[in-house]
Amino acid sequence: MTDPFAMGPALLFCPADRPERFAKAAERADAVILDLEDAVAPDAKADARLNLAETPLDPERTIVRVNSADSVHFEADLEALEATAYRTVMLAKAESANQLALLRPYRVVALCETAAGVLAAPAIAAQPNTVALMWGAEDLVASLGGTSSRRHDGAYRAVALHARSAVLLAAGANGKAAVDAVYTDIPDVDGLAAEVEDAVASGFAAKACIHPRQVAAVRAAYAPSDEAVAAARALLAAAEAAGTGVFQYEGKMVDGPILRHAQTVVGRAGQGR
Repeated sequence: MTDPFAMGPALLFCPADRPERFAKAAERADAVILDLEDAVAPDAKADARLNLAETPLDPERTIVRVNSADSVHFEADLEALEATAYRTVMLAKAESANQLALLRPYRVVALCETAAGVLAAPAIAAQPNTVALMWGAEDLVASLGGTSSRRHDGAYRAVALHARSAVLLAAGANGKAAVDAVYTDIPDVDGLAAEVEDAVASGFAAKACIHPRQVAAVRAAYAPSDEAVAAARALLAAAEAAGTGVFQYEGKMVDGPILRHAQTVVGRAGQGR
């Protein structure tokens, strides 16, 4: 099966009780997250599960978000999945490595969005069926009894930034991808662009979107400019010509980590669409 994060960086949530939106979401994003959890009211969840099989998408570009392992809906979600070709799931409110064992047949994007989940992120990331970690700001703050993940200027509060970094580090330490949280202010394209730029530079493999209009900003941030690609290639060529571990290039010291940065830029060329 294709690595979910070889699909592209823009992951778009789509409520599973809105099958008329499935194809449109698939057309507009790199991958679709069919949501059985927060986006679906309790009395609509049964129909939403049926929609998974009745309105199929390409399983290589589809992730299904199931309800948390301690939810009354979890077992029914798994039964519905068995009737589909989908084998990549997102586990809402993942809080322990033991929960990943309940999803052994599936590749799991573990959503660490509670205090317990963030603290357990290293153990969750170490599980063999975990392919990625994602973090969530609003559920995290709610689990702490807080009221907002962001300050009035739109910047994350310290606890949210700590959780974001902790999940990214846990994923990276275990060789797994990390997905950055959604940006909830849909009209604020500039704020989204700045946040995605930071996600790219920090090492997140993808960004989750809640509206199709957010996809373009995510793709743009993950696709380096022609100038950035040309500069990275020139640096790599200079390193090959130098033939040494450390050398000076355009007045700056260059060593292994800097070269890996350049390799990442070249590797992302053409990733955005």
